[in-house]
Amino acid sequence: MNFYPNITYFSKLILIFLLTGIYPNISFALENHPVGARSLGLSHASVSFSDVWANFHNQAGLAKLNQVNAGFFYESKFGVDELSLVAGSLALPVNLGTFGFSFFQFGKGTFKENKFGLAFARQLTEKWSAGIELDYLTQTFPENERTRGFVTFGGGLLFQPLDELVLGAHVFNPILGGIESPAGKVEMPVTFRIGGHYRFSEYVLAAFETQKDNQNPALAKAGIEFLPVENLALRFGVSGKPFKYTAGIGYKTGIVSADFGFSYHGNLGITPSVSLQFIW
Repeated sequence: MNFYPNITYFSKLILIFLLTGIYPNISFALENHPVGARSLGLSHASVSFSDVWANFHNQAGLAKLNQVNAGFFYESKFGVDELSLVAGSLALPVNLGTFGFSFFQFGKGTFKENKFGLAFARQLTEKWSAGIELDYLTQTFPENERTRGFVTFGGGLLFQPLDELVLGAHVFNPILGGIESPAGKVEMPVTFRIGGHYRFSEYVLAAFETQKDNQNPALAKAGIEFLPVENLALRFGVSGKPFKYTAGIGYKTGIVSADFGFSYHGNLGITPSVSLQFIW
């Protein structure tokens, strides 16, 4: 008989206790959670992508969409249901540019974080596009009498110097917004992202990015995407330090595409995710 405790199980349990307010005197940091299973498979090196999930990564990417796009996303962080992340995203092209609508909810029950976004993006020149988003974020804890929230914004640029190369830059929460709580202000970090992707051929794409906020060291991220057969994509990524490894798979048929992504944390295990996208 094995009398040793399951370390991974207890690590997850402690994490749940911390996030659900068992210890009410702890200061909880807010996070702008990245979404999209394709993005996760590439370690979220996605600041230069133009798809429906650009609502969350770089709104300038919405400008390149010329059809209505919608997406739905689910992630179970470390396989723990209480730490699930659900999100939705919509891109609506119009004559002047593209509008974006997005939301996410992280957590369940008495602990939740929510974000609602309204974005607009426009192609400025043949090579440049820009986008901006107004966001409202809320946080709920058991000890709070009511949900608390605040308004902030983010924006970014895309530059395509070559047909094969796209570069992107994005900033989120430059006004250092946060939530006022009885224990003091809980700040949302200001986050800068810069990176790009290079398409070696129609079958191979490499993505790279560096992310920096005012509370943590810079984070380097990279990923590679292969299309071994038509409509099928395989993805691998790495970020660090601390190092995190990711992988994913995607398939497209008609107006629908599905993506699955997985990330691995050395102590807490695997985080699976899935997203569905629709274009019409």
